[in-house]
Amino acid sequence: MPPSTPAPLDRNHKLVVFASSLGTVFEWYDFYIYGTLAAFFGKLFFPPGNDTAAFLSSLALFGVGFSVRPFGALVFGRIGDLVGRKYTFLVTIIVMGLSTALVGVLPTYAQIGFWAPVILVLLRLAQGLALGGEYGGAATYVAEHAPAGKRGAYTSWIQTTATIGFFLSLAVILGVRQVITPESFAAWGWRVPFIVSVLLLAVSIYIRMKLHESPVFAQMKAEGKTSKAPLRESFLHWPNAKLVLAALFGATAGQGVVWYAGQFYALYFLTATLKVEYVTAYLLIAVALLIGTPLFLLFGRWSDRIGRKPIMLAGFLLSVLTYQPIFHGLTRAANPALATAMEQAPVVLHTSEYHGHLAVAFEALGDAARKIVLPSKAVTETDHARTFLNAHGIPFTLASARSEGPLVLTVGPAAVTGFDQAAYEAALVPAGYPKKADPAAIDEVKVVALLSVLMLYVAMVYGPIAAFLVELFPTRIRYTSMSLPYHIGNGWFGGFLPLIAASIVVFTGNIYSGLWFPIAVAAMSFVVGWWALPETKDNDLRA
Repeated sequence: MPPSTPAPLDRNHKLVVFASSLGTVFEWYDFYIYGTLAAFFGKLFFPPGNDTAAFLSSLALFGVGFSVRPFGALVFGRIGDLVGRKYTFLVTIIVMGLSTALVGVLPTYAQIGFWAPVILVLLRLAQGLALGGEYGGAATYVAEHAPAGKRGAYTSWIQTTATIGFFLSLAVILGVRQVITPESFAAWGWRVPFIVSVLLLAVSIYIRMKLHESPVFAQMKAEGKTSKAPLRESFLHWPNAKLVLAALFGATAGQGVVWYAGQFYALYFLTATLKVEYVTAYLLIAVALLIGTPLFLLFGRWSDRIGRKPIMLAGFLLSVLTYQPIFHGLTRAANPALATAMEQAPVVLHTSEYHGHLAVAFEALGDAARKIVLPSKAVTETDHARTFLNAHGIPFTLASARSEGPLVLTVGPAAVTGFDQAAYEAALVPAGYPKKADPAAIDEVKVVALLSVLMLYVAMVYGPIAAFLVELFPTRIRYTSMSLPYHIGNGWFGGFLPLIAASIVVFTGNIYSGLWFPIAVAAMSFVVGWWALPETKDNDLRA
């Protein structure tokens, strides 16, 4: 007998979408407040004496949360397939919410010493583990409630929650800063956004307690067909393991880098590279997010008609072909003085340590990986020159050594042999490299338009992917199978993109070189997805 078609969503079932989306709102709220407030609280939880090191340490802990997400996917995915969807992601949101809120009441290094960073590490680990089970549970739960032919439309609502989390964090942070002095905010006011998250947690728990188990899973459990060993079935049985690998390399890895390049690396590029004032850059990203948010719903619906695969593959291909011109356009629109200086007086570091473009790219990737665990240390004249140029925000290009010596810096027609800081400064002044972007010269309309194109690509790869992953795997091991590739793709490929891309830029001096990482990963996902992934929109979720 063919499986029955799920009934259209009634009022109670529509609550499923809202309740499931609250977890991802929480995820992005925490993401934004932690990243934004790290500059305030980082120095309070680490040994005093080096504020920069403390800030970088707090951001490194941010990365720790990404690194453990796949392990959370294994733990909670297995529980979700054994016990049920509802209770599993009820546990994940409690752990996730408490981990966020407790940062707001954590004693400082001055109060409890070494235990302050230790507890902060444990909270970030708990946060990452819980997040590893949250998204898979939400996507699975919504899709298993959705009517046939509308899974893309319903699951795409989950994808819009980044925008809600962004604006919620922005409202809370700006609201607190408006009512207290800057000194008070730096001393204790930064804690308020973390503590306020308790309210969001309470609402989330209350709503999720009212939910019922997924009807698809409940039926399978009643029939005694649930998996007894979801980890083994998911990853040690080759037919399913092959799908997991295809989903990772053909879908979620590309989706992860397109997502993070389109939002977080774009924000980093505006602020750190183009020297746009932070509030201005934040608002420009916010406008693009508002424009792009409906596109998640649009592509989710379209994927119900034409399929998930063609939309996602188109997003990957467009990203590969246009990232370089889009970011060149952002430079011209956001900091035209910098673009002019780069064209009229390009800075080139001619060094005997240069071994060609491909070798430099591999060295840069190796340097990026090493920086995750080891501090950088300049040991040669080239290292000193690179450090000087990066510290002054001067884009440069590496090239082969010239006859004048093993290290020559050229700034347009001017040339300096060896590393000489005073001579470097004298050569750079006439070139007109700006220290920061001129607010009056920013073409805000063009910047928003380019950022909105990036958001278009994000929506193309992210809007259909929840439905795609749910439909790709059988019900008995769905939670486990989809969660792992999703969180490796987003947590490792996407989450570490800003660090890897920024490290490549620092190593090469070329402000656009970091884009080759997301371009390469998106190209890989396009090829693997085209070759290895099936279309899923008509798959039966009860299988």
